[in-house]
Amino acid sequence: MKKSFIITFLVFATIVSFAFQIIKTQVVITVRNELGNTEANATVTLFKTETDYEKEVNPIQSGVTDAKGVVKFKDLEAIPYFVKVQKEDKDNAGGGEKIEALVANRINKVTIVIQ
Repeated sequence: MKKSFIITFLVFATIVSFAFQIIKTQVVITVRNELGNTEANATVTLFKTETDYEKEVNPIQSGVTDAKGVVKFKDLEAIPYFVKVQKEDKDNAGGGEKIEALVANRINKVTIVIQ
């Protein structure tokens, strides 16, 4: 009886630990304009360092927002990122350039305003 309990517990623990590893660290970024409306077709680029962000070199990932103003980045490290958002003459300069450290194995959500 004790042996079957231990085996059941180990199987359960393995399944639970595996389930937590299924979700990779991700960030979902919603881009809005100064009026609060979502912005489709905005280019969003992630950088690892402030220097790379300022020089716009060595991007980690880049994407374009969908019709709802959303872009998703997957398989990220749980670190802070610098973000450049650009759409025509609007960008996020002056605020919202840095995302604080992401939570590992979670879908992190961020809203960035461009003007």
